[in-house]
Amino acid sequence: MSLHSTAANLVSLAEGTEHGGNHESLSPYVTGGGALVALLLLLWITTRFNRDR
Repeated sequence: MSLHSTAANLVSLAEGTEHGGNHESLSPYVTGGGALVALLLLLWITTRFNRDR
């Protein structure tokens, strides 16, 4: 496999020409909300372990 053909394969894979690049069930609001909840949970856990006693 040459460098040119490998690069062409990676570009076509990144473009997602078969499905338009987006998945129908992947909502940005659900993804962002889930990430926010996960980060807030990690922040809460961190502050519970970091108490000065």
